[in-house]
Amino acid sequence: MTAMTTRAGLQIAQELADFIEQKALPGTGLTPEGFWAGMADILARFAPENAALLAKREDLQAKIDAWHQSRAGKPLDSQEYQNFLREIGYLVPEPASFAVTSANIDEELATMAGPQLVVPILNARFLLNAANARWGSLYDALYGTDAIPGSAQGKGYDAERGSQVIAWARNFLNSAVPGWEKALKGEEGAPPFCTFEGGYMFKHNGLHIEVHVDSSHPIGATDPLGISDVVLEAALTTICDLEDSVAAVDGADKTLAYSNWLGLMKGDLEDTFEKNGAMMTRRMNADREYTAPSGSKFTLPGRSLLFVRNVGHLMTTPAVLLPDGSEAPEGIIDGIVTSMIALHDLKGNGIYKNSRTGSVYIVKPKMHGPEEAAFANRLFDEIEDMLGMARHTLKIGVMDEERRTSANLAACIEAVKHRIMFINTGFLDRTGDEMHTSMRAGPMIRKGDMKTSSWIMAYEDRNVQIGLACGLSGKAQIGKGMWAAPDRMADMLDQKIGHPKTGANTAWVPSPTAAVLHATHYHAVDVFARQAERKAEGVTGLDPLLSIPVAQGVNWSDEEIRAELDNNAQGILGYVVRWVDQGVGCSKVPDINDIGLMEDRATLRISSQHMANWLLHGVVSAADIDAAFARMAKKVDAQNAGDPLYRPMSGNEATSLAYQAARDLVFKGVEQPSGYTEPLLHAYRLKLKAQQ
Repeated sequence: MTAMTTRAGLQIAQELADFIEQKALPGTGLTPEGFWAGMADILARFAPENAALLAKREDLQAKIDAWHQSRAGKPLDSQEYQNFLREIGYLVPEPASFAVTSANIDEELATMAGPQLVVPILNARFLLNAANARWGSLYDALYGTDAIPGSAQGKGYDAERGSQVIAWARNFLNSAVPGWEKALKGEEGAPPFCTFEGGYMFKHNGLHIEVHVDSSHPIGATDPLGISDVVLEAALTTICDLEDSVAAVDGADKTLAYSNWLGLMKGDLEDTFEKNGAMMTRRMNADREYTAPSGSKFTLPGRSLLFVRNVGHLMTTPAVLLPDGSEAPEGIIDGIVTSMIALHDLKGNGIYKNSRTGSVYIVKPKMHGPEEAAFANRLFDEIEDMLGMARHTLKIGVMDEERRTSANLAACIEAVKHRIMFINTGFLDRTGDEMHTSMRAGPMIRKGDMKTSSWIMAYEDRNVQIGLACGLSGKAQIGKGMWAAPDRMADMLDQKIGHPKTGANTAWVPSPTAAVLHATHYHAVDVFARQAERKAEGVTGLDPLLSIPVAQGVNWSDEEIRAELDNNAQGILGYVVRWVDQGVGCSKVPDINDIGLMEDRATLRISSQHMANWLLHGVVSAADIDAAFARMAKKVDAQNAGDPLYRPMSGNEATSLAYQAARDLVFKGVEQPSGYTEPLLHAYRLKLKAQQ
């Protein structure tokens, strides 16, 4: 049992209370007594409303389920369906035309376009890698990946591979900064440039490019101009994640998460680890220094601008208990504690500055519709008052990943129009909610076919169109989702340019290396010019967005059904076994074809909901699902054979908590709130920690 202590009528995990009082609060100007009293007051007023909003979700879902059941076998009439959704309050009236008024937004969000990282906040090394991914070597990114054909051969530097890299980088420079060589040669007609110790810096489409010159370097010595590297400004922003990519289930986990966020805000986070037989210590990078043509000195940020993603409205945490002994809403606790910690940045207590405009950037996921967005807005008001912050210091990023939010996106943005800094699409979570909302409508199409269905096309288009219509261009980010395959950089270079072409000024990438390569897309596409073009389009209507991806005339073969089940079961098991057994919320998990994919809970949600849907509608039986899990447990065991911490599931189905959790995600999938996986995952992880 976790040791608890009482503060202002709340029970707080002792280690969390100690962390807040001894490490987080000093330097903020807040007293422990005032902090706990403020938290207790906010919880007393907002926890009941939080619960009511969750109850409304369930009420709407029950009405939608009943409507579909009453019309079983009938074709969907789009107008009738939309009228019904309006009657029950699922669809709300469109707001009158408005423009967001967010102020004090850092340029990385408002006027720059570039890659975004999402990183689990429990891992200090990953956090530091991401924070330092603002700048990265293009030479390294090309040399060590499949971004260009072939691979390095032998030990040491492969000159032939190096020549491929240099040629690719030269072509990139020629395209982005024509005439760049004249700067290095001292010739007239060079594009504008600045200098730094060891090279030249150029700017294109708002992003900076460094050309490093060092004739004594092994690579520079072979280059006619002495170029030793090309370094790109890459991950402009990073989301430090308390949600889908972590397994944080108790006071110890939450304390570690908040402690790492404090280290980032104060700039003193570090991690020591062994690499290639030597001990290394990683810290946050300093700013980069340059000399302008006039001779004046200036700096650019050496680190990614950091956001923090709080959890959504659903989950509660045993780290804080309310006066009645029930768990406090985790999202409210996250909002209070992460904002308090950010005071260190606002007050200049840290080694470095995160926001240069005095803002705190909080991503809020999994909100359902404008009523829940308005709730978050009022919660942020109260947190600002509690912490002595000016109004709208706390900025909000709205994840457009639930169907009710997509269908009412303009109204959601209006509810937070004074503090919005970000909207983002997420295919996997959004698909999970698409299936759960329409669970009773019929069997869903195969998972792979979702990417080309009409609703997903409308969803991606409407997100950008509505964001532009609401005035986000030049004020906030319009973002797109993750490239999940970190080892397939050639495919990413080929495909992910589609994101800036949509007018999105950021998109998620799985690694610092991927950020460098994706940054080249923002040199190829002038995103803000593209936004100006798209703003004239208008907004795609609701009809395609609300089309339901139900399979028409199901006639899949036994082989197709088995393949679908195996694909889903393998994905679920491969992710859940690490989550439950090892507390790993995000990692590169081999898929059924042994391709490593960066997986988090969103993947789990879509796979479990899809299997639950097919079971509900008789496409498959319970025995079919159990057989798939049994087959895939053997495969996942084999894929993890080299992990000394791994616990095999096959043959241990009755005792493996991970295996039992995976089954429950499917067999209890219909009854899970909005199809979320967190309640079951948390329950099984807590059970395993209790056993340990």
